[in-house]
Amino acid sequence: MQEQAQAQDDLITRAQAWLAEDPDPETAAELAALIASGDTAELADRFSGTLQFGTAGLRGEIGAGPMRMNRGVVIRAAAGLAAYLKAQGHDGGLVVVGYDARYKSADFARDTASVMIGAGLRAAVLPRPLPTPVLAYAIRHLGAVAGVEVTASHNPPRDNGYKVYLGDGSQIVSPADSEIAAQIAAVEKLADVPRPEAGWQELGDEVLEAYLARTDAVLTPGSPRGVRTVYTAMHGVGKDVVMAAFARHGFPEPVLVAEQAEPDPAFPTVAFPNPEEPGAMDLAFAKAAEVRPDIVIANDPDADRCAVAVPTGDGWRMLRGDEVGALLAAHLVHKGARGVFAESIVSSSLLGRIAEAAGVGYEETLTGFKWIARVEGLRYGYEEALGYCVDPEGVRDKDGVTAALLVAELASVLKEQGRTLTDLLDDLAMAHGLHATDQLSVRVSDLSIIADAMAALRAQPPVSLAGLRVVSAEDLAKGTETLPPTDGLRYYLDGTYKARVIARPSGTEPKLKCYLEVVVPVAEASDLAPARVRGQEVLDAIKKDLSAAMGI
Repeated sequence: MQEQAQAQDDLITRAQAWLAEDPDPETAAELAALIASGDTAELADRFSGTLQFGTAGLRGEIGAGPMRMNRGVVIRAAAGLAAYLKAQGHDGGLVVVGYDARYKSADFARDTASVMIGAGLRAAVLPRPLPTPVLAYAIRHLGAVAGVEVTASHNPPRDNGYKVYLGDGSQIVSPADSEIAAQIAAVEKLADVPRPEAGWQELGDEVLEAYLARTDAVLTPGSPRGVRTVYTAMHGVGKDVVMAAFARHGFPEPVLVAEQAEPDPAFPTVAFPNPEEPGAMDLAFAKAAEVRPDIVIANDPDADRCAVAVPTGDGWRMLRGDEVGALLAAHLVHKGARGVFAESIVSSSLLGRIAEAAGVGYEETLTGFKWIARVEGLRYGYEEALGYCVDPEGVRDKDGVTAALLVAELASVLKEQGRTLTDLLDDLAMAHGLHATDQLSVRVSDLSIIADAMAALRAQPPVSLAGLRVVSAEDLAKGTETLPPTDGLRYYLDGTYKARVIARPSGTEPKLKCYLEVVVPVAEASDLAPARVRGQEVLDAIKKDLSAAMGI
């Protein structure tokens, strides 16, 4: 009993110490109320450790305490990044800061700029909330040594995040992440971090104009531009930039989903502001039913992802990220693109088939554009989670704006031929087999569920799934000949069909994700419809068997 009382006293003492230096009146008031109410369970959650800085930077729920996103955590992160940059010989170098329209994003951006100036670096802040790819572009355009984007991408409204890029314009990877984390841990008191009130540059629209001018490189001069589009920004920052890009290149003005067009950190019309989530596209489909466009395009809130939907006989269907990835690859091949086509290991193997047939390079990487962007000679990269890098010389990251332009160009070319995106998908299935993909995704409130599921698979690996024999089982935590270690398991299956399964914890959300693919041979056009049915049946059976194997 005495030990419990001592632990509670220590908890209150740590909370009071944090409160004493909290620079934000809102989170300070929140923490003071928790201390006054004696809510030790909530305090214990907020002070059970610190948000860990990794290759995804920081991401978490906004609130007071070291396990939340707040100004105190961001100031420490910025100080750690500044110390790392100086240790790398970049004293006096420029750091560009961008931000989205989420709660506290502008505050976190200003704090970051202030810390950089205080540390003897230079800082420039984008003029307003803008898409993440504008920040990624600005780093190289301005010759910066690093960039910071304050965003939680498509996470729930209560979250925010902190994404770090180095001077090559790509996101950090190991060992930079651990070296920055060590510098963050070395920050003791916030009072020791110089934070001047001014000194950084507030950028104007010239950077955005340069980014828009760079989008010229995505399209073929004189290509068809006739596709009619419904567009949703999903309450994020994409609308103005996408509309400007479409106008610049002579596409018909997209019809906006008005309810989701303007930035709103509350994301009032969606449970999760992610086009992949159930219900998120309902308003876009309602607008499409009204105006009958050729395609629907959506960005996520920071506009680095691009979703595409196509008409069906009785409504609209969201294309999977793998389908859009294959379509863009086929379009780039048709346009004569050379170089390396790359994807992460969780994406469809169809890209490799397309690349091989076209005689272009192909490479697989670990999950995330921090890896895809580093592929030597990269010409095109994509990931199944709606991320596409179609102009790596301009933006070495996924870019939902240039991806939308390239989708619009492809749809316009096909429209002029009396064809659709669906027709091209059929062509690819005929040429390479139907690559059916799906995902088993489990969102948890208790992260131990994910650890237990992965442990169950490691302790007793499946010998078959959906009646297909497991012919290869890899624990990716051990690394492979071509991949560094990562927490994941990969199975190849063979039998009536070939299939692949990858299970891994999400790097940005409390989710266990399993990526499934089955390849169904297609001999002629009449085989397409039954192949799609059979592919989904096999995927559903794999899901069922995999869930049982994981105990979830």
